[in-house]
Amino acid sequence: MYIFLILAIPFVASGLSLLIRKKTSLLNFIAIIASALELIFAILIVLAVLKSGSYSWGHDFSVDYLGSIVLLTLAATGFPIALYSVGYLKAEMAKGIIDFKKIKQYFILFHLFILAMFFAITTTSSILMWIGIEATTLSTAFLIGFYNKPSAMEAAWKYLIINSLGLLFAFFGTLLFLYPALNGGHTELITWSNLLASGPNLDPFIAKMAFIFVLIGYGTKVGFVPMHTWRPDAYSKTPVPVVALFSGSLLNVAFLAILRFKLVIDSAVGKDFSQDLLVFFGLISIVVAAFSIFAQKNYKRLLAYSSIEHAGIMALGFGFGGVGAFAALLHMVYHALAKSMLFLAAGNIFLKYSSTKMKNVRGVMSTLPVTGAIFILGFLAVTGVPPFGIFVTELSILSAGIGSHPIVTMAALLGIGLVFIGFLRHVIAMMFGEADSEITAGEGSVWLVAPIVLLAVALLISGFVFPGAIKFLISSATLVY
Repeated sequence: MYIFLILAIPFVASGLSLLIRKKTSLLNFIAIIASALELIFAILIVLAVLKSGSYSWGHDFSVDYLGSIVLLTLAATGFPIALYSVGYLKAEMAKGIIDFKKIKQYFILFHLFILAMFFAITTTSSILMWIGIEATTLSTAFLIGFYNKPSAMEAAWKYLIINSLGLLFAFFGTLLFLYPALNGGHTELITWSNLLASGPNLDPFIAKMAFIFVLIGYGTKVGFVPMHTWRPDAYSKTPVPVVALFSGSLLNVAFLAILRFKLVIDSAVGKDFSQDLLVFFGLISIVVAAFSIFAQKNYKRLLAYSSIEHAGIMALGFGFGGVGAFAALLHMVYHALAKSMLFLAAGNIFLKYSSTKMKNVRGVMSTLPVTGAIFILGFLAVTGVPPFGIFVTELSILSAGIGSHPIVTMAALLGIGLVFIGFLRHVIAMMFGEADSEITAGEGSVWLVAPIVLLAVALLISGFVFPGAIKFLISSATLVY
């Protein structure tokens, strides 16, 4: 029943938002209540999974250890992002950038985006999961082109074409995995457990080709290099709260699809094949992101390349396996909190300076002291500086790979070091120095500050005291990886 409710809430919220006429306060109220209820039911689902190992609604929807981590992370970041959306859209409306019609469009698509991700996480069918992830593309394409500027429309079309093409690869790979069951006359939806059970009977060559298609397809959504090209453009043009969901949640949902198929290919040909591919994509993503960060002139694109780097780090963890897999899944949680916080802080900077170009942003610590402090906190967290949790997960991942992949591990370490240096250079320039005399100091609405403070507190506490129940979920989820 909880799964039904967590799917029904964003659907109903989107429908109610469609019916609202000229009352922004009602749109805000619906968004806040819906996100709060989603978080409550996500927690209830996690508690049910802790009790029995999985939680199901009918035959077609179920949440296991792995799914519960991704589900809870989405709901936990979705709530502060919804709160922030209220203040962000209000500020843009006050500036005359958007009107009520745009705010209404935003919330309708925002709830549909959340619904599509919840659907993809909870379904037991690989085909339905593909439909859910494809639905995230359709709902967010309109949000990328939200401001109707030529550059935004170009980014939206680029996003739509590249992701649709990538998901076409994923669909073809899914059909190759399903072919034995489909050829056997199955008419019902084939579940992940059915697919896993049929893994040893797959033809090794077909299974390898299928996983390559799946990895390229869903890897496009994750943002692996070289399928990453949509990400910097989309991130720089999309409303900040949606970008926070892209980086903090959608990345994890797409990664979940890859991990589901990884178990199937491992049962067919062993772990080496999938692990080698993940190590390859992980390393090139880290290296390309590291060098790209140095050349960035736009702070939203800077954060986009940071997300690509962290996708690579997660891929390395699952590629190394064992302790690396545990650390990679924990890294997902830390990265979702840190990057959501960073993007929301970047939203405050944009509202204050009306520019995403770093050369136009100076003296943030004097004009936005709380936002500036949290941005620096987020920078230290995502670059793996102790005592933040990402330092521990990166160290664990590199430790897991040093024995089996020493060259790859050293190259990844150098890439992570370059990211820190490049990031530091940009952050110092933005945070300090003299702000333009026309820029007045002040954080603005509490709606713009409270959500990032909430995420900062969660990130800091989780770095020192991580709930034992979550550790148990992660440990149980990664035993097979």
